[in-house]
Amino acid sequence: MALGPGRKWAIDVYKTIDELWNAMNPPSMMLIDIPIGLPDSSRRICDLEARKMLGRRGSSVFTVPCRKALQAKSYRQACRINKQAMGIKISIQTWNIAAKIKEVDTWLQHTPAARKRIRESHPELCFWALAGKHAMTHAKKTAQGFAERFSILVKNDSRTGTIVEHALNQFRRKDLARDDILDALVLAVAARFSAGRPKTVPLKAATDQKGHSMEIVYPPDRCM
Repeated sequence: MALGPGRKWAIDVYKTIDELWNAMNPPSMMLIDIPIGLPDSSRRICDLEARKMLGRRGSSVFTVPCRKALQAKSYRQACRINKQAMGIKISIQTWNIAAKIKEVDTWLQHTPAARKRIRESHPELCFWALAGKHAMTHAKKTAQGFAERFSILVKNDSRTGTIVEHALNQFRRKDLARDDILDALVLAVAARFSAGRPKTVPLKAATDQKGHSMEIVYPPDRCM
């Protein structure tokens, strides 16, 4: 998802981070909902702080696995590795995106030009910020949750209705779920409002062994 000036916008589905990067040509800043900066022996401060900020929606911030756990061949093995390194297992939701986390981590190690342009964000934290620091009332996969998030996006970008309608008609739900459309759009809106200088959690991020910042970014507060 990309939001340009005026009425310009674009939405598509890409299989890899490399395809997305090349399609953006490259972007001044891109926000992705994939962990960047992986822990070795303890939980990331950014995840812990984001959970506190989101309150009732805090559970949407998954515990990020250590880098070694991404080499596992099975969920059980990944849990065992992470338990040994960090003292906790990983959720099945995290394991389901482990391959994508590994892909982005490896790609960033070999694409230094992208490191300052691709930033980790989280849709729920972006909605929280755009709603004036208020967490969403309803879960995103419910009808009420979709309407709630759609309403916030409409107030922040008048193109929302057109973009969402296009995405619903253009892509199959197995390729792009309804809630994923709003997640992608809120990250694009957040990137646009941030103007290259988003807020970060925490204010001063630690770096992992590969030099990647362990932080989550979000747009400046906007009171609705």
